Amino acid sequence: MINLVRKEFKLSAHILSYLFIAFGFMTFIPGYPILVGVFFSCLGIFQSFQSYRESNDISYSILLPVTKKDIVKAKFIFVSSIELMTLTLMAIITLIRMTLLKDASVYVNNPLLTANLVFLGYALIIFGCFNILFVRGFFKTGYNFGKPFVSFGIIGFLVVGLAEALRYFPGLEVLNSFGFDNIGIQLIGLFIGIILYALFTFVGYKKSVKSFEKIDL
Repeated sequence: MINLVRKEFKLSAHILSYLFIAFGFMTFIPGYPILVGVFFSCLGIFQSFQSYRESNDISYSILLPVTKKDIVKAKFIFVSSIELMTLTLMAIITLIRMTLLKDASVYVNNPLLTANLVFLGYALIIFGCFNILFVRGFFKTGYNFGKPFVSFGIIGFLVVGLAEALRYFPGLEVLNSFGFDNIGIQLIGLFIGIILYALFTFVGYKKSVKSFEKIDL
């Protein structure tokens, strides 16, 4: 299993999956829907799945002395690792904005979503949607990735739009708190994101294993 995971990171992965982690730096951009950085990170992972099909990576993996369940697990470990690397970068930048830059006018006067713990919760939800919609969709066939990515794109941008809009609903202004204001609400938002990410990823993994074990490649 360890060697299979190494294959994912060193052989199967597309270089763009690593390079697109840098889109986490979009968290610094004022006056911009910073959650789009999550979508670009997912787009980088998408490049690896495209590479899997073009290089017959799935067929090659099946010939190895491993189970189909192990193949799915290795892919999910790779995907989750890239996602958490991106999230870590975004979290570091978020903490910088919540402390050193909390009074910067470009952020205080920003009409769009600010970088706080709720923002990180939203990011986790989008990553979770990617895992249950795209990755799970890919393993329905082991080669088709276009339709699952379109489905994720629609839902992902709906989440972005909802995240941007919620702060304007009466009583929900606290979701866009600056610095450590309303930290309790911010922690709840982050906790909800963690729970949904774990749930979506777990369900996506289980359903992927079930589907992949049924198909004949």
